[in-house]
Amino acid sequence: MDRAIVHMDMDTFFVSCERRTNSELIGKPIIIGGGDRGVVASCSYEARYFGVRSAMPVKMALKLCPEAKIIRGDMDLYSRLSHEVTEIIEEKVPLMEKASIDEFYLDLSGMDRFFGTYQWTQELAAKVNKETSLPISFALSNNKTVSKIGTGEAKPKGHMQIPDIMVRPFLNPLSIRKIPMVGEVTFQTLSRVGIRNIQTLADVPADVLETLIGKNGIDLWKKANGLDDRPVLPYSERKSISSEHTFNNDTIDMIEVKALINGMAEDLAHQLRKEKWLTSTVVVKIRYSNFDTETKQVRVSYTSADHTISKTALELFDKLYTRRMRLRLVGVKLTGLVHGEYQMNLFEDTQEIMSLYQSMDKIKLRFGQHAIGRASGFSFPNK
Repeated sequence: MDRAIVHMDMDTFFVSCERRTNSELIGKPIIIGGGDRGVVASCSYEARYFGVRSAMPVKMALKLCPEAKIIRGDMDLYSRLSHEVTEIIEEKVPLMEKASIDEFYLDLSGMDRFFGTYQWTQELAAKVNKETSLPISFALSNNKTVSKIGTGEAKPKGHMQIPDIMVRPFLNPLSIRKIPMVGEVTFQTLSRVGIRNIQTLADVPADVLETLIGKNGIDLWKKANGLDDRPVLPYSERKSISSEHTFNNDTIDMIEVKALINGMAEDLAHQLRKEKWLTSTVVVKIRYSNFDTETKQVRVSYTSADHTISKTALELFDKLYTRRMRLRLVGVKLTGLVHGEYQMNLFEDTQEIMSLYQSMDKIKLRFGQHAIGRASGFSFPNK
């Protein structure tokens, strides 16, 4: 059976949410992000016209587009509207994967025997727009990579169908930057040897690419040739990750306990970023020496930031630990997970914090989970 994979993406989602709330923002250059030292989380097409891009320092963005209106961002609003869109799509689609807060993959394979898949998807997109007043674009093809690239080409407020026979003609003239896994370093590496469009990349032998850029070379060659057999994974938002520590000897040493909570929170935040998750709920668990167990939780704006999760966990612990009794166990749990990149925290983070996390993650991925961390996350033996 031929595959029919749709990629749907909300157009400038954060900006569209703000415009739904305040119609006076329509048609104006908008930047969603932090203060002067922050970075751009999202921007309108009017701002992009001047060269403004996501992850750009806000100061630089304002130099390019001085007339832009800066909005700090409201993750609670964006999360709520994301849930609305998800419910509309999930109700209609047999198999849906929520790839991020504003991005979806649909597997409609086999539906052509009943009615046209492309027309059906157009009607679904129109329903989303009608019920939420949020613009959405999509592309239909035979795999995730081609559909995602197609959505990018169809934006804004567009749609595209790329049948099997048209996959290579569609991809060939495009820049290699259009392939999702091609970042700036890979682009510069390939550009130096004259590989700048997808057709040239597709014609390079796979083993040569592997030698040139490493183990990702084979995957990149497949994507350039329009090959991608990754399945659409069923959507689930009720996943969680957690970490617990049982003390060898029951303790009342708060310095040690809080160091452990910090360390667990940091490890869990790194795991979120590595697996591209964001959490909306932090839970802390304690067990006293008499085996009484208590938990406390709080909702937070979607995040994968160490400092946010650690601070929240410690505040929960202070509210939870009310008895002067030794502790047997402490734990931290993150629930309400959705797929998403760390850039969704840019409203409150500076460029320095972003660079710090990126550097720490690279070191951990190369040398191990505990190769680097905050001093507050380590407990030191008494001398």
